[in-house]
Amino acid sequence: MHFQHSARSLELQERVRQFMRAHVEPVEDLYYEQVKPEAARYRTPPVLQDLKRLAREQGLWNLFLSGKHGQDLNNTGLSNLEYAPVKEIMGRILWAPEVFNCSAPDVGNMEVLANYGTKAQQERWLTPLLEGRIRSGFSMTEPQVASSDATNIQCEIRRDGGDYVINGRKWFTSGAMNEDCEILIVMGKTAPDHPDRHRQQSMILVPKNTPGVRIVRDMLTYGYDDAPVGHPEIVYDNVRVPAENILLGEGRGFEIAQGRLGPGRIHHCMRLIGCAQRALELMCQRSVARVAFGKPLAEQGSVREDIANSFCEIAQARLLTLQAADKMDREGNKAARDLIAAAKIVVPSMAARVDRAIQIHGAAGVSQDTFLARAYVYARFIRIGDGPDQVHLAAVGKELIRRGGVMG
Repeated sequence: MHFQHSARSLELQERVRQFMRAHVEPVEDLYYEQVKPEAARYRTPPVLQDLKRLAREQGLWNLFLSGKHGQDLNNTGLSNLEYAPVKEIMGRILWAPEVFNCSAPDVGNMEVLANYGTKAQQERWLTPLLEGRIRSGFSMTEPQVASSDATNIQCEIRRDGGDYVINGRKWFTSGAMNEDCEILIVMGKTAPDHPDRHRQQSMILVPKNTPGVRIVRDMLTYGYDDAPVGHPEIVYDNVRVPAENILLGEGRGFEIAQGRLGPGRIHHCMRLIGCAQRALELMCQRSVARVAFGKPLAEQGSVREDIANSFCEIAQARLLTLQAADKMDREGNKAARDLIAAAKIVVPSMAARVDRAIQIHGAAGVSQDTFLARAYVYARFIRIGDGPDQVHLAAVGKELIRRGGVMG
C-alpha cells in the first residue's frame, strides 16, 4: 500500500478543507440555533441550504460516488481510498457531510438505487437524491427482534395482485423525520417460510406520504433527537405500493443489505476519524490554555499521556480504515468484508474515547459549548449502528480461525 494520496484526492482534500474553514466552521453554532424552534425542528435549516448550493456550484458534490459509477454520472469517480481522507475532513463537523450531499442515510440509499434499482426507480428517486432536492430514510431495524441478525426481521411484505402490502413496526429509521424526506427503503419478509433464511427478505421503495405510513415518535440517543434528520419509530399499517417498487426482486433483501452496509460502515469510520482528530486538536489547545494547580494542564503527566494515546489510536484506526478502503477498491467489497468489519470494531470504540477530551475540558466538555458531547453520542451509537461490535467480532474471529490467524 502506497502512503501517498493521489493528486486528485489531495486536490479535493484541500478544496474541502478550505470550504470547511471559510464557510462551514463559522456557522456551526448557527446551524443548531436554526433547528431549535419547535416549528423548524425537522426542517433543513436555511444556512445548510445555502451551503449546499455553494458546494454544488463549486463542484464539491456527491464525492462519495466511486469508480465507474461515479464516472457514469459525470462525477469524479473517486476510489474509496481517495474518498476516505476527504470524508474525514467533512466529519470534523457532525452535520457537514450533508453540505456536500455525502450524508447518511442518503449515501447508502443512493448506492442501493444506483447498484440495484431499475432505470425507472433511478429516474424517479436516484436523480432527485443526487441533485439534493429530496432526502431519504432507511427502515430496517425493528424493536421486537434482535435486528443485528437480519434474518430475524418480521415486517411483512405481501404480494397482492399488482401491489405489495406492507405491515410491520420499525424504529431508528434514519432520516425519516426530515421534512425533505420523500422515500423510504424498507426491509421485510416476502417469503417467511423459504428454507434459505437469507432468501426470505426483500427491500422495497415506499414513498413517505403513502397512506398507512405512520410516524409514532422520534427516537432519542442519550437525549439527542438528531434533528433535523431524526430516527423515528414507524408503523406500516397495510401500506400499499406498486409491485414495481420492489428492489432487485423478491428474496434479494439480504443481498442488498450486505451490499449497502459494507460501504456504509467504512463511511462511518472515515467520518468518526475526523471527529476524533478534531477532539485531539481541542485537547491540545485546552491543555495549553487551562491552568490548574499552578501550571498549564499541558505540564501534567496524565494529560500528556491522554494526548499521546489519542494520537496513537487515531493513527492506527486511520491506517486500518485506509487499508480496508484500498482492498475494497482492488478486490471488491465482499473480499474486503473482514477488514471492513475490523475497522467497524476499532474506529467507533476509538472515537468514543473522545471521553478523554471531555475530561480535559471539565464541565465545558459535557455542555453545549463544544461539539464533544454530540461527538461522543455519535461514536457510542455507531458501536451499535450498522451491526454491533459483537457481531463483527464473531465474524472476524470465525474467519481468522478458519485461516489459522492469517487475514486474507
